[in-house]
Amino acid sequence: MDKLYLEIPTITRKHEAYEFIQEHLDNNSSIHGSGSLYRFVNKDKNNYEEWLNKLENDYVIIPNEEKVPARTFFLIRESDNKIIGMINIRLVLNARLKKLGGHIGYGIRPSERKKGYNKINLYLGLKICNEYGIDNVLLDADLNNPASWKTMEALGGKRIKEYFEDSNYHCIVVDYCIDVSKALNEYSFYENYISNENEKTLNIINETITKIKK
Repeated sequence: MDKLYLEIPTITRKHEAYEFIQEHLDNNSSIHGSGSLYRFVNKDKNNYEEWLNKLENDYVIIPNEEKVPARTFFLIRESDNKIIGMINIRLVLNARLKKLGGHIGYGIRPSERKKGYNKINLYLGLKICNEYGIDNVLLDADLNNPASWKTMEALGGKRIKEYFEDSNYHCIVVDYCIDVSKALNEYSFYENYISNENEKTLNIINETITKIKK
């Protein structure tokens, strides 16, 4: 498998971000884990810079019942420098997200699915959670989307709840919990598929965390 890494979005990916979203639209595919990129970049508008500003604001939000601080990343394939997927990580959960949504949303572009990439995507996301001191990650998925919840199970996710959600999704939802440190230890073989470029992202995150603590 190709090596992958998470990258903090910058202006350099503007055109590629548009292509990423457009591929989903062309395939009539749901878009997950994009930090609402699809609302800013699509066939009718191109407000990528505004989206980047949103991401900066997302990170410094003081948690409340409407919004929580979050970080969004591109999943990049090293061999061709292509955006393969995205992942959005909520650093704190409010009551709403504890009930529906959880810590992580993720997705792979339609043309790159069924190649095992989302497992790497989630593993990398757990590494980010670990940096922020998140010990247990909550996630959920539509029961009719086994590709999503099987990815959770592949990283040690335990199903803790199953219920019909009628306010937003109108479907049966399955909730999972992942012990972050346990998952990173037991599934450390995924490190073989992670590019050294990922260290740059982790270093940036650590620098940011250090500044906040000061």
